[in-house]
Amino acid sequence: MPSFDIVSRIKIPEVDNAIQSALREMNNRFDFKGSACSIERNDQTLQLLADNDLKLRQVQELLRGHLAKRKVEVGFLDFQTPEKAFGNSLRQNVVIKQGVERELAQKITKTIKASKKKVQVAIQGEELRVTGKKRDDLQAAMSLIKEQKFVQPLQYVNFRD
Repeated sequence: MPSFDIVSRIKIPEVDNAIQSALREMNNRFDFKGSACSIERNDQTLQLLADNDLKLRQVQELLRGHLAKRKVEVGFLDFQTPEKAFGNSLRQNVVIKQGVERELAQKITKTIKASKKKVQVAIQGEELRVTGKKRDDLQAAMSLIKEQKFVQPLQYVNFRD
């Protein structure tokens, strides 16, 4: 029986490369000279450190730009509210979201079932498996999900006949 999986995965090496190129640009830019701005990654979180609110926004834009150059969607990042750090500097945590969360999985399942397509959806941890009798039904379900434009980026893998 044909099936495919709906997943949400980010390429961590590409994120690391984007961070490194953003840091390199920060070292070369005149407006960052003498400032204590940095980006660090610990497992599934990034930590942005900046002198003030303006510099923090510039660091965010640099990070977004370099991620876009590396074809990593910014929808994977959840920017938390900035907090005061030592001195007058600001610290902001950015959580990297991976996997389809339970609420999003239920929303996708409801969307597919409401469309009356002849497919079944099964939630398997942080993935969804969509199965059907015909390949055309699966492709219709895939296009239906793409039209919904969910906040978190989704990938469609393991398409099997």
